[in-house]
Amino acid sequence: MNPEITIPLDLPDVKVLSTERNREGDFIIYVESTLEGTTCRKCGREITTLHSLDDFITLRHLPILDRRTFIRIRPKRYRCPDCDGGPTTTQHLSWYSPKSPNTRPYERYILLKLVNSTVEDVAIKEDIGYKALEAILDRWINGQVNWDEIKRVKILGLDEIALKKGHRDFVVIVTLRTSHGEVYPVAVLADRKKETVRRYLEGLPKRVKRSIKSVCTDLYEGFINAVKEVLVKARIVADRFHVAKIYSECADSLRKKEMRRLKKELSKQEYDEIKGVMWAFRKKKEDLEEEEKEKLKKLFEYSQELKQAYHYRERLRAIFEDKDLGKEEARKKIKNWRRRVKAVGLECYDKFFKTLGNWMEEITNYFVERETSGYVEGLNNKIKVMKRRSYGIYNLRHIYQRIYLDVRGYKVFAGNDC
Repeated sequence: MNPEITIPLDLPDVKVLSTERNREGDFIIYVESTLEGTTCRKCGREITTLHSLDDFITLRHLPILDRRTFIRIRPKRYRCPDCDGGPTTTQHLSWYSPKSPNTRPYERYILLKLVNSTVEDVAIKEDIGYKALEAILDRWINGQVNWDEIKRVKILGLDEIALKKGHRDFVVIVTLRTSHGEVYPVAVLADRKKETVRRYLEGLPKRVKRSIKSVCTDLYEGFINAVKEVLVKARIVADRFHVAKIYSECADSLRKKEMRRLKKELSKQEYDEIKGVMWAFRKKKEDLEEEEKEKLKKLFEYSQELKQAYHYRERLRAIFEDKDLGKEEARKKIKNWRRRVKAVGLECYDKFFKTLGNWMEEITNYFVERETSGYVEGLNNKIKVMKRRSYGIYNLRHIYQRIYLDVRGYKVFAGNDC
């Protein structure tokens, strides 16, 4: 005799009638409902007069011992004595949806398999069709957030990402962070036009618009103006990391220019001593290795201007990292930094000076509560990985579903309930 074990089926309101295995080794489990009655599809009353049993339906269920498992059940049909003609209604149980070929626990299992994976990979591993997997996603995840799930929004984040590198076909990723620190993908917008963003913000539930205290964004004028027009009481915070990217690129542009000059003026041996200095130059001063410090020291001997650019970049970074600075004090320090840079004649930061002139209020709003859209950047990185895994993904609904699944999947679908 083969040894046997008992495994709980964990499906409510059924009892097991029998089990068998088919030629492929799959488990087939026959069950019947233990519930009596259902709700009439016409009048909505509870009905208990059994009419008949439907034909068998077969539903894919959680695998057992790494074998495919199927549940077979004949749903009960009940007749309504109160409606004309005595119409019948089929009883539906909580653990499957009428139009789904799977049990709900199996679909949750599939959704967890899809987290940080691809539809194609899971389709192959689970021996299930690509379209069937997309149908599971559509049944469980909408194209944008369900606002009923979210009680209180604290920060809204707006950022853009290109679906195809070099094509400038930007979509806007809208995210939020609740007062409890939870991050939610909210929507994927078709483009970054001001009108598109404004229209979306106008469509937010009133209670959500009232609760948004801050909006973190990059310095794209369309985003900022759309927020100003709709969320008039929200504080607009220029994301610190986007600001840092701008002034860092200013210094880096000078590095490129100076390296081209030095390559022409220095001997090959002298140039080789400073070659490959890019990563050292981009690093924070306190993160430099000894070898990198020596290479930068050598570079700055050849270019005093580059030494000043590095020095002032680090001074500005220190202002943003000073946790004790309030908004007004930070504004004064930034203005003082700008005055000193102009005094020494550094022209590489002219682009950043223009940014400060346009967006000083939004930039210094960071110092109120040190809010950033760093969590949005984290999502962007997930999206980039997702695009690489999927060899491109361009349907906005699918993009949102995959973002939601990667960010919220384990928390939402790892429960044991049906």
